[in-house]
Amino acid sequence: MNNRVLIAYATNAGSTAEVAATIGETLGARGLALDVKPIQDRPQLDDYQAVLIGSAIHRGHWLPEAIDFVKANQAALNHMPVALFCVHIQNTGSDETSRQRRVAYLNEVRLLLQPIDEGFFAGRFNRRGAMLLLPGWLARLVPNIDLRNWETIRAWATSVSPLLQLA
Repeated sequence: MNNRVLIAYATNAGSTAEVAATIGETLGARGLALDVKPIQDRPQLDDYQAVLIGSAIHRGHWLPEAIDFVKANQAALNHMPVALFCVHIQNTGSDETSRQRRVAYLNEVRLLLQPIDEGFFAGRFNRRGAMLLLPGWLARLVPNIDLRNWETIRAWATSVSPLLQLA
């Protein structure tokens, strides 16, 4: 094992990939050696000391491939620092109901491992990606929306950075 960090992500329409890349840029600027890889590439954990795993949210849950990645690597993940992040267009609102809804996105994952930290980020909705998820006529009615707050994403990456480093 070396001193590298893996950022593995599952995305529907690319927004989570962009968030993962920004987290990677932020951690890299802080001196961490890292790789940012899509979960669909089935990254191996042998070369990493810590892992960040992120997923888009679909119908209130992580994408199935993200859950499958955690299940397939559960033993290894439970022996290293792991932080989780979620990207969803409705990751907004500071009221208690909104907070509880966000926290519930990770309930299934928390049954498998104990993350050192969790990040919840608002996402992006675009018609091109929506065509994959919604009937075409409905997707055309929804405007393009980007609620991602890059400052919040970078601040979370900065705050989690020391937790990922082992002595």
